[in-house]
Amino acid sequence: MDSHEYRQFDAVGLAQAIRAGDLSVREVTEAAIERAEAVNPTLNAICHERFGRAQSRTEAGDGPFAGVPFLCKDLAQEEAGEPCTMGSRGLLKQVADVDSAYVARAKAAGLTILGRTTTPELGLKAVTESRLWGPTRNPWDTDRTPGGSSGGSGAAVAAGVVPMAGANDGGGSIRIPAAYNGLFGLKPSRGRLSAGPQNGEYWTGASADLVVSRTVRDSAAMLDVLAGPEPGDPFAIPMPETSWFDALSDAPRPLRIGVFTASPYGTDVAPECIDAVENTARTLEALGHHVEYAQPEIDGQALARCYLGLYFGEVSAIIDRAEERFGASDADFELDTRLIGMLGRSLPLPDYVRMRQQWNDFARALGQFFGTRDLYLCPTTGQGPARIGELDTPGALRFAERLMLMLRAGKLVHRSGLVDHMAMDSLARTPFTQLANLTGTPAMSVPTHWTADGLPVGVQLGAAHGQETVLLQLAAQLEQAMPWSHRYEAIGL
Repeated sequence: MDSHEYRQFDAVGLAQAIRAGDLSVREVTEAAIERAEAVNPTLNAICHERFGRAQSRTEAGDGPFAGVPFLCKDLAQEEAGEPCTMGSRGLLKQVADVDSAYVARAKAAGLTILGRTTTPELGLKAVTESRLWGPTRNPWDTDRTPGGSSGGSGAAVAAGVVPMAGANDGGGSIRIPAAYNGLFGLKPSRGRLSAGPQNGEYWTGASADLVVSRTVRDSAAMLDVLAGPEPGDPFAIPMPETSWFDALSDAPRPLRIGVFTASPYGTDVAPECIDAVENTARTLEALGHHVEYAQPEIDGQALARCYLGLYFGEVSAIIDRAEERFGASDADFELDTRLIGMLGRSLPLPDYVRMRQQWNDFARALGQFFGTRDLYLCPTTGQGPARIGELDTPGALRFAERLMLMLRAGKLVHRSGLVDHMAMDSLARTPFTQLANLTGTPAMSVPTHWTADGLPVGVQLGAAHGQETVLLQLAAQLEQAMPWSHRYEAIGL
């Protein structure tokens, strides 16, 4: 089995061929490693490989994905005895004691784990460029980012190293790499997957795990594998009567879909992102769905501030834990990470609590929107993928240094216009994804559009809490009406 033949299969197809005896675990694993060794020197998508252990596996075993190669993300998705650096020098010594629920279920499904994929430091950016691992590159254009924070997973899947890879999403980190790499990416509802045993919830409930994949059915089948609570989880969501994979055989009922293309933060949206939405809307109408322009009534500035407040609190806690457990110092973290940590330490606890309580406002407004509509359709991102290093400008560094000086001088900069500016500056390229995180609702990016230059552009569809089935059914319908699998042949790596 050569690398080209291997890349024609999705994960479900590989599993079926292995079960039927048409392919062996060894030849599938060797093909995946061959592809990884061919493209990773260029893409820098895998930061920790375990090819030798994968090659020692000869029997498929049990499980729906028995023998299928897989990559975990190097943020959460902990595996016992393996490092989990989260893209940071400050966490180089972090090695998991036990498998996370995610990894335990992935192993039980029979997946062969080849290693871990790159992420920006602590998963904080929509680009995957860390001081620890260096920049990860987009296989469609290696001068550009694959997005973040699941950028390594996105690049590896688009390039055909594995048919799907682990990803998680605290502000768009599944959907943004899916959009930039021409993949499908679903962020599940809050509580759909367990964060245990190390955590009750990731990012106060804003983050959720799943995968990025080339096909909708792979994500649906993986959701079947990973969903469900673990003992001690804060709450459990009722499972659907029909598996998500089986539900794909049914077309969705005619849906009421609200469409918008304006950024909730008032930032610019690129013409190609608008074109992608409008083209998809026309296809949805042709498929029998009712489409109209409508946008949830959300205070975008408040949403941005609340999201940034989450950053402040989470990052300061992670830095403190790294210092306590591993002896990390400020110098082990990147400048903007240190700045965010300092802002977190300066934020009064009552302010943080009020920000967290305000998430309810966004959930209620979105709930009211879903009272008359089933889904919303909007761009996944506001701009295309940045060029490597584009966001590390001298101006941005000076801004970060200025804020740090103000903090050290004892000024409460989080109450000033500087923090609003920071929020808009950091979220301007990706203003559409944070709403689903703070409301805990499911949302997906679907690769329905390509630019004249051959770059993929994703569109986002979101639903009410617990409604993954309707999203996956609609995605499968779009996959048939606007197929994208043939596009991967254009990747020249």
